[in-house]
Amino acid sequence: MPLLPLAEAQAHVLAACAPLHPSAVRLGDALGLVASVPITAESSVPPFDNSAMDGYAVRASDTVSAPCELTELGTLAAGASSDVVVGPGQALRIMTGAPLPAGADAIVMVELTEPGSSPGTVRIAEEVQLGTSVRRAGSDIAAGDVVLAKGTVLTPGVLGVLASLGASRAPCHRRPRVGVLSTGDELVAPGEPLGPGQIRDANRPMLLALVAQAGCTPVDLGIVRDDRTALVEAVSNGVEGCDALVTSGGVSVGDFDLAKAVLDELGEMRWMQIAIRPAKPFAFGVVGGVPVFGLPGNPVSSLVSFELLARPGLRALMGHAEVHRQQVPAVADVGFERDPDGKTHFVRVRSSVEADGRVHVAPVSGQGSHQLAAMAGADALVVLPDGDGVNAGAEVAALLLG
Repeated sequence: MPLLPLAEAQAHVLAACAPLHPSAVRLGDALGLVASVPITAESSVPPFDNSAMDGYAVRASDTVSAPCELTELGTLAAGASSDVVVGPGQALRIMTGAPLPAGADAIVMVELTEPGSSPGTVRIAEEVQLGTSVRRAGSDIAAGDVVLAKGTVLTPGVLGVLASLGASRAPCHRRPRVGVLSTGDELVAPGEPLGPGQIRDANRPMLLALVAQAGCTPVDLGIVRDDRTALVEAVSNGVEGCDALVTSGGVSVGDFDLAKAVLDELGEMRWMQIAIRPAKPFAFGVVGGVPVFGLPGNPVSSLVSFELLARPGLRALMGHAEVHRQQVPAVADVGFERDPDGKTHFVRVRSSVEADGRVHVAPVSGQGSHQLAAMAGADALVVLPDGDGVNAGAEVAALLLG
Protein backbone atom coordinates (compact mmCIF):
# COMPACT_ATOMS: atom_id res chain seq x y z
CA MET A 1 0.00 0.00 0.00
CA PRO A 2 1.52 3.38 -0.99
CA LEU A 3 2.09 5.93 1.74
CA LEU A 4 -0.55 8.64 1.91
CA PRO A 5 0.43 12.28 2.59
CA LEU A 6 -0.80 13.46 5.98
CA ALA A 7 -2.63 16.42 4.44
CA GLU A 8 -4.61 14.09 2.19
CA ALA A 9 -5.59 11.87 5.13
CA GLN A 10 -6.66 14.92 7.14
CA ALA A 11 -8.73 16.23 4.24
CA HIS A 12 -10.43 12.82 3.90
CA VAL A 13 -11.39 12.91 7.58
CA LEU A 14 -12.63 16.50 7.56
CA ALA A 15 -14.78 15.91 4.48
CA ALA A 16 -16.89 13.46 6.50
CA CYS A 17 -17.07 15.54 9.71
CA ALA A 18 -19.68 18.23 9.11
CA PRO A 19 -20.80 20.28 12.13
CA LEU A 20 -23.48 18.63 14.23
CA HIS A 21 -27.03 19.95 14.09
CA PRO A 22 -27.41 23.17 16.10
CA SER A 23 -29.36 23.34 19.32
CA ALA A 24 -30.08 25.82 22.11
CA VAL A 25 -27.64 24.94 24.88
CA ARG A 26 -27.78 26.20 28.47
CA LEU A 27 -25.07 28.80 29.11
CA GLY A 28 -23.70 26.65 31.93
CA ASP A 29 -23.11 23.81 29.45
CA ALA A 30 -21.95 25.88 26.48
CA LEU A 31 -18.30 26.63 27.32
CA GLY A 32 -16.11 25.85 24.30
CA LEU A 33 -19.02 25.34 21.91
CA VAL A 34 -19.41 27.29 18.67
CA ALA A 35 -22.20 29.74 17.78
CA SER A 36 -24.26 28.32 14.92
CA VAL A 37 -25.85 31.65 13.92
CA PRO A 38 -25.07 35.35 14.40
CA ILE A 39 -26.47 36.70 17.66
CA THR A 40 -28.05 40.17 17.74
CA ALA A 41 -28.68 42.18 20.90
CA GLU A 42 -32.36 42.78 21.59
CA SER A 43 -31.58 45.35 24.31
CA SER A 44 -28.83 47.77 25.28
CA VAL A 45 -26.09 47.18 27.85
CA PRO A 46 -26.09 48.96 30.18
CA PRO A 47 -29.86 49.54 29.91
CA PHE A 48 -29.68 52.99 31.55
CA ASP A 49 -27.18 55.76 32.30
CA ASN A 50 -25.40 54.85 35.54
CA SER A 51 -22.54 55.81 37.79
CA ALA A 52 -19.07 54.36 37.18
CA MET A 53 -17.92 55.48 40.66
CA ASP A 54 -18.97 55.79 44.25
CA GLY A 55 -19.39 59.53 44.69
CA TYR A 56 -21.90 62.31 44.07
CA ALA A 57 -24.20 62.91 41.12
CA VAL A 58 -24.02 66.61 40.24
CA ARG A 59 -24.55 69.18 37.53
CA ALA A 60 -21.09 69.68 36.01
CA SER A 61 -21.73 73.42 35.70
CA ASP A 62 -22.01 73.65 39.52
CA THR A 63 -18.36 72.54 39.89
CA VAL A 64 -16.80 75.22 37.69
CA SER A 65 -15.95 77.29 40.77
CA ALA A 66 -14.55 74.31 42.75
CA PRO A 67 -13.70 74.01 45.47
CA CYS A 68 -17.36 74.55 46.25
CA GLU A 69 -20.11 73.27 48.50
CA LEU A 70 -23.38 71.67 47.35
CA THR A 71 -26.51 70.64 49.21
CA GLU A 72 -26.88 66.85 49.76
CA LEU A 73 -30.17 65.26 48.69
CA GLY A 74 -29.64 61.77 50.14
CA THR A 75 -28.17 58.50 48.88
CA LEU A 76 -28.95 56.30 45.88
CA ALA A 77 -27.70 52.69 46.00
CA ALA A 78 -27.08 50.28 43.11
CA GLY A 79 -30.24 48.38 42.29
CA ALA A 80 -32.48 51.19 43.55
CA SER A 81 -34.32 53.96 41.76
CA SER A 82 -35.19 57.49 42.79
CA ASP A 83 -37.56 60.25 41.77
CA VAL A 84 -35.10 62.85 43.08
CA VAL A 85 -34.18 65.55 40.60
CA VAL A 86 -30.74 67.11 41.08
CA GLY A 87 -31.18 70.84 40.78
CA PRO A 88 -28.68 73.70 40.70
CA GLY A 89 -26.41 73.68 43.73
CA GLN A 90 -27.43 70.14 44.71
CA ALA A 91 -25.74 66.72 44.86
CA LEU A 92 -26.98 63.17 45.40
CA ARG A 93 -24.74 60.58 47.06
CA ILE A 94 -24.54 57.66 44.57
CA MET A 95 -23.06 54.17 44.49
CA THR A 96 -21.35 52.48 41.54
CA GLY A 97 -23.95 51.09 39.14
CA ALA A 98 -26.86 53.18 40.44
CA PRO A 99 -28.93 54.96 37.77
CA LEU A 100 -27.98 58.55 37.06
CA PRO A 101 -30.71 60.72 38.61
CA ALA A 102 -32.62 63.26 36.59
CA GLY A 103 -30.91 66.63 36.43
CA ALA A 104 -27.41 65.25 37.02
CA ASP A 105 -24.90 65.01 34.19
CA ALA A 106 -21.62 64.05 35.92
CA ILE A 107 -20.24 62.11 38.88
CA VAL A 108 -17.68 63.43 41.35
CA MET A 109 -15.71 60.51 42.78
CA VAL A 110 -15.92 60.21 46.55
CA GLU A 111 -12.16 60.76 46.87
CA LEU A 112 -12.68 64.35 45.68
CA THR A 113 -15.29 65.13 48.32
CA GLU A 114 -15.54 65.74 52.07
CA PRO A 115 -18.25 66.93 54.46
CA GLY A 116 -19.17 70.56 53.92
CA SER A 117 -18.88 73.37 56.43
CA SER A 118 -22.51 72.98 57.49
CA PRO A 119 -24.77 69.93 58.02
CA GLY A 120 -26.31 68.53 54.85
CA THR A 121 -23.63 69.86 52.53
CA VAL A 122 -20.71 68.28 50.68
CA ARG A 123 -17.48 69.98 49.60
CA ILE A 124 -16.36 69.31 46.01
CA ALA A 125 -12.58 69.64 45.66
CA GLU A 126 -12.22 69.75 41.87
CA GLU A 127 -14.20 70.67 38.78
CA VAL A 128 -15.64 67.80 36.72
CA GLN A 129 -16.63 67.84 33.06
CA LEU A 130 -19.97 66.94 31.54
CA GLY A 131 -20.30 63.12 31.49
CA THR A 132 -17.44 62.44 33.92
CA SER A 133 -17.74 58.89 35.36
CA VAL A 134 -21.11 58.33 33.70
CA ARG A 135 -21.66 55.04 31.89
CA ARG A 136 -24.15 55.79 29.13
CA ALA A 137 -26.95 53.41 28.16
CA GLY A 138 -25.75 51.21 25.29
CA SER A 139 -22.11 52.21 25.73
CA ASP A 140 -21.19 48.51 25.90
CA ILE A 141 -23.80 47.04 23.56
CA ALA A 142 -26.52 48.87 21.64
CA ALA A 143 -29.80 47.19 20.77
CA GLY A 144 -29.49 45.79 17.25
CA ASP A 145 -25.72 45.23 17.45
CA VAL A 146 -24.44 41.88 16.17
CA VAL A 147 -22.60 40.79 19.30
CA LEU A 148 -21.44 37.37 18.08
CA ALA A 149 -20.64 36.25 14.57
CA LYS A 150 -21.48 32.76 13.43
CA GLY A 151 -18.57 30.49 14.34
CA THR A 152 -17.61 32.39 17.50
CA VAL A 153 -16.22 30.10 20.19
CA LEU A 154 -18.15 30.51 23.45
CA THR A 155 -15.44 31.52 25.91
CA PRO A 156 -16.16 32.63 29.50
CA GLY A 157 -16.17 36.25 28.33
CA VAL A 158 -18.61 35.50 25.52
CA LEU A 159 -20.92 33.67 27.93
CA GLY A 160 -20.81 36.74 30.16
CA VAL A 161 -21.89 38.91 27.21
CA LEU A 162 -24.83 36.61 26.50
CA ALA A 163 -25.84 36.65 30.15
CA SER A 164 -25.69 40.47 30.15
CA LEU A 165 -28.26 40.39 27.36
CA GLY A 166 -30.56 38.17 29.38
CA ALA A 167 -29.90 34.98 27.44
CA SER A 168 -30.13 31.69 29.32
CA ARG A 169 -29.28 29.55 26.28
CA ALA A 170 -27.00 29.90 23.28
CA PRO A 171 -27.66 28.65 19.72
CA CYS A 172 -24.63 26.52 18.94
CA HIS A 173 -23.41 23.22 17.57
CA ARG A 174 -23.88 20.73 20.37
CA ARG A 175 -21.06 18.93 22.13
CA PRO A 176 -20.33 15.56 20.45
CA ARG A 177 -20.64 12.35 22.44
CA VAL A 178 -17.56 10.32 21.52
CA GLY A 179 -17.39 6.62 22.31
CA VAL A 180 -13.98 5.11 23.05
CA LEU A 181 -13.63 1.37 22.55
CA SER A 182 -10.77 -1.07 23.11
CA THR A 183 -10.73 -4.55 21.57
CA GLY A 184 -8.68 -7.66 22.20
CA ASP A 185 -8.37 -10.65 24.52
CA GLU A 186 -4.92 -9.45 25.56
CA LEU A 187 -6.21 -6.28 27.21
CA VAL A 188 -6.87 -5.92 30.93
CA ALA A 189 -8.54 -2.90 32.51
CA PRO A 190 -6.46 -0.85 34.97
CA GLY A 191 -6.72 -2.26 38.46
CA GLU A 192 -7.25 -5.87 37.34
CA PRO A 193 -4.56 -8.57 37.62
CA LEU A 194 -2.58 -9.50 34.53
CA GLY A 195 -2.76 -13.00 33.13
CA PRO A 196 -0.13 -14.66 30.93
CA GLY A 197 0.46 -12.68 27.76
CA GLN A 198 -1.86 -9.85 28.78
CA ILE A 199 -1.26 -6.10 28.94
CA ARG A 200 -3.10 -3.30 30.64
CA ASP A 201 -5.36 -1.11 28.53
CA ALA A 202 -3.63 2.27 28.73
CA ASN A 203 -5.04 3.62 25.47
CA ARG A 204 -8.67 3.84 26.50
CA PRO A 205 -8.16 6.02 29.62
CA MET A 206 -5.74 8.17 27.63
CA LEU A 207 -8.12 8.57 24.69
CA LEU A 208 -11.08 9.32 26.96
CA ALA A 209 -9.02 12.14 28.46
CA LEU A 210 -8.00 13.42 25.01
CA VAL A 211 -11.64 13.41 23.92
CA ALA A 212 -12.57 15.50 26.97
CA GLN A 213 -9.63 17.85 26.36
CA ALA A 214 -10.88 18.39 22.80
CA GLY A 215 -14.17 19.69 24.24
CA CYS A 216 -16.28 16.60 23.58
CA THR A 217 -18.19 14.33 25.96
CA PRO A 218 -16.29 11.04 26.37
CA VAL A 219 -18.27 7.81 26.56
CA ASP A 220 -16.41 4.77 27.91
CA LEU A 221 -17.47 1.74 25.86
CA GLY A 222 -15.08 -0.55 27.67
CA ILE A 223 -13.03 -3.48 26.41
CA VAL A 224 -14.58 -5.87 23.91
CA ARG A 225 -13.11 -9.35 23.65
CA ASP A 226 -12.25 -11.05 20.36
CA ASP A 227 -15.77 -12.28 19.80
CA ARG A 228 -17.56 -11.35 16.59
CA THR A 229 -21.03 -11.13 18.10
CA ALA A 230 -19.83 -9.01 21.02
CA LEU A 231 -17.89 -6.71 18.73
CA VAL A 232 -20.79 -6.19 16.32
CA GLU A 233 -23.04 -5.39 19.28
CA ALA A 234 -20.50 -3.00 20.84
CA VAL A 235 -19.87 -1.06 17.62
CA SER A 236 -23.58 -0.94 16.76
CA ASN A 237 -24.51 0.30 20.23
CA GLY A 238 -21.63 2.77 20.13
CA VAL A 239 -22.63 4.43 16.88
CA GLU A 240 -26.28 4.43 17.93
CA GLY A 241 -25.59 6.35 21.14
CA CYS A 242 -22.64 8.51 20.06
CA ASP A 243 -21.74 11.10 17.47
CA ALA A 244 -18.30 9.58 16.80
CA LEU A 245 -16.39 6.43 17.70
CA VAL A 246 -12.68 6.03 18.49
CA THR A 247 -10.99 2.63 18.56
CA SER A 248 -7.35 1.67 18.99
CA GLY A 249 -5.42 -1.30 17.60
CA GLY A 250 -5.86 -3.61 14.64
CA VAL A 251 -5.34 -1.05 11.85
CA SER A 252 -2.01 -2.23 10.42
CA VAL A 253 -1.92 -3.73 6.93
CA GLY A 254 -2.01 -7.50 7.13
CA ASP A 255 -3.34 -7.65 10.68
CA PHE A 256 -5.83 -10.43 11.20
CA ASP A 257 -8.27 -8.62 13.41
CA LEU A 258 -11.98 -8.97 14.08
CA ALA A 259 -12.30 -5.20 14.48
CA LYS A 260 -11.24 -4.68 10.88
CA ALA A 261 -13.65 -7.28 9.56
CA VAL A 262 -16.56 -5.98 11.63
CA LEU A 263 -16.00 -2.31 10.73
CA ASP A 264 -15.72 -3.18 7.05
CA GLU A 265 -18.97 -5.12 7.32
CA LEU A 266 -20.89 -2.42 9.22
CA GLY A 267 -19.68 0.66 7.34
CA GLU A 268 -17.43 2.16 4.70
CA MET A 269 -13.88 2.23 6.07
CA ARG A 270 -10.62 3.35 4.49
CA TRP A 271 -7.49 1.65 5.83
CA MET A 272 -4.48 3.88 5.33
CA GLN A 273 -0.73 3.94 5.67
CA ILE A 274 0.19 7.60 6.23
CA ALA A 275 3.63 9.03 5.50
CA ILE A 276 4.33 9.92 9.14
CA ARG A 277 6.24 8.45 12.06
CA PRO A 278 4.90 7.45 14.51
CA ALA A 279 1.23 6.65 13.77
CA LYS A 280 1.60 5.41 10.19
CA PRO A 281 -1.43 3.06 10.22
CA PHE A 282 -4.84 4.71 10.49
CA ALA A 283 -8.40 3.86 9.59
CA PHE A 284 -11.36 6.13 9.06
CA GLY A 285 -14.87 5.71 7.82
CA VAL A 286 -18.55 6.09 8.55
CA VAL A 287 -20.70 3.49 10.28
CA GLY A 288 -24.41 4.21 10.53
CA GLY A 289 -23.77 7.85 9.68
CA VAL A 290 -21.24 8.18 12.50
CA PRO A 291 -17.52 8.91 11.91
CA VAL A 292 -15.24 6.13 13.18
CA PHE A 293 -11.55 6.74 13.87
CA GLY A 294 -9.35 3.63 13.96
CA LEU A 295 -6.10 4.45 15.74
CA PRO A 296 -2.97 2.28 16.02
CA GLY A 297 -2.46 0.24 19.16
CA ASN A 298 0.97 1.43 20.28
CA PRO A 299 0.23 4.07 22.94
CA VAL A 300 2.37 6.89 21.52
CA SER A 301 1.16 6.18 17.99
CA SER A 302 -2.40 6.22 19.26
CA LEU A 303 -1.89 9.59 20.94
CA VAL A 304 -0.14 11.17 17.94
CA SER A 305 -2.75 9.76 15.56
CA PHE A 306 -5.51 11.24 17.72
CA GLU A 307 -3.84 14.67 17.73
CA LEU A 308 -3.20 14.78 13.99
CA LEU A 309 -6.37 13.13 12.68
CA ALA A 310 -9.10 12.38 15.21
CA ARG A 311 -8.99 15.64 17.15
CA PRO A 312 -9.37 17.80 14.00
CA GLY A 313 -12.34 15.68 12.94
CA LEU A 314 -14.02 16.00 16.34
CA ARG A 315 -13.48 19.76 16.40
CA ALA A 316 -15.00 19.96 12.91
CA LEU A 317 -18.09 18.19 14.28
CA MET A 318 -18.30 21.00 16.86
CA GLY A 319 -18.20 23.65 14.13
CA HIS A 320 -14.72 25.00 14.88
CA ALA A 321 -13.00 26.84 12.03
CA GLU A 322 -9.55 26.18 13.54
CA VAL A 323 -9.35 22.43 13.96
CA HIS A 324 -5.60 21.76 14.12
CA ARG A 325 -3.18 22.31 16.98
CA GLN A 326 -1.32 25.61 16.94
CA GLN A 327 2.00 25.40 15.09
CA VAL A 328 4.74 27.83 16.14
CA PRO A 329 8.36 28.41 15.11
CA ALA A 330 10.82 27.12 17.71
CA VAL A 331 14.56 26.87 18.29
CA ALA A 332 16.09 23.38 18.42
CA ASP A 333 18.26 23.30 21.54
CA VAL A 334 19.91 20.10 20.28
CA GLY A 335 20.27 18.52 16.88
CA PHE A 336 17.34 16.42 15.61
CA GLU A 337 18.84 13.60 13.59
CA ARG A 338 16.90 11.29 11.31
CA ASP A 339 17.31 9.25 8.14
CA PRO A 340 15.40 9.89 4.92
CA ASP A 341 12.48 7.45 4.73
CA GLY A 342 9.71 9.22 2.85
CA LYS A 343 7.90 10.19 6.06
CA THR A 344 7.40 13.29 8.18
CA HIS A 345 8.62 12.60 11.72
CA PHE A 346 6.86 13.96 14.79
CA VAL A 347 9.38 14.16 17.62
CA ARG A 348 8.07 14.36 21.18
CA VAL A 349 9.62 17.39 22.87
CA ARG A 350 9.48 19.60 25.91
CA SER A 351 9.09 23.29 25.14
CA SER A 352 9.96 26.45 27.05
CA VAL A 353 10.09 30.18 26.42
CA GLU A 354 13.65 31.39 27.05
CA ALA A 355 15.21 34.80 27.70
CA ASP A 356 15.30 35.58 23.98
CA GLY A 357 11.49 35.46 23.98
CA ARG A 358 11.39 32.46 21.64
CA VAL A 359 10.07 28.95 22.11
CA HIS A 360 12.88 26.42 22.58
CA VAL A 361 12.45 22.65 22.24
CA ALA A 362 14.39 19.55 23.23
CA PRO A 363 13.38 15.91 22.77
CA VAL A 364 12.16 13.82 25.67
CA SER A 365 14.06 10.61 26.32
CA GLY A 366 12.55 7.60 24.61
CA GLN A 367 11.00 8.13 21.17
CA GLY A 368 9.69 4.59 20.66
CA SER A 369 6.02 4.24 19.79
CA HIS A 370 5.49 2.11 22.91
CA GLN A 371 7.22 4.52 25.33
CA LEU A 372 4.23 6.30 26.81
CA ALA A 373 6.07 7.34 29.97
CA ALA A 374 8.42 9.51 27.90
CA MET A 375 5.47 10.89 25.94
CA ALA A 376 3.87 11.97 29.21
CA GLY A 377 6.73 14.44 29.65
CA ALA A 378 6.19 16.07 26.24
CA ASP A 379 4.07 19.14 25.61
CA ALA A 380 4.76 19.58 21.89
CA LEU A 381 5.61 17.72 18.70
CA VAL A 382 8.43 18.94 16.45
CA VAL A 383 7.62 18.45 12.77
CA LEU A 384 10.66 17.07 10.92
CA PRO A 385 10.21 16.86 7.14
CA ASP A 386 11.79 13.97 5.27
CA GLY A 387 15.56 14.34 5.10
CA ASP A 388 18.60 14.28 7.39
CA GLY A 389 17.19 16.29 10.28
CA VAL A 390 18.36 19.65 11.62
CA ASN A 391 21.32 20.97 13.62
CA ALA A 392 21.19 22.56 17.06
CA GLY A 393 20.07 26.18 16.81
CA ALA A 394 17.98 25.63 13.71
CA GLU A 395 14.38 26.83 13.51
CA VAL A 396 11.80 24.04 13.56
CA ALA A 397 8.00 23.91 13.54
CA ALA A 398 6.38 22.75 16.77
CA LEU A 399 2.80 21.67 17.40
CA LEU A 400 1.78 22.76 20.91
CA LEU A 401 -0.23 20.10 22.70
CA GLY A 402 -1.31 22.11 25.75
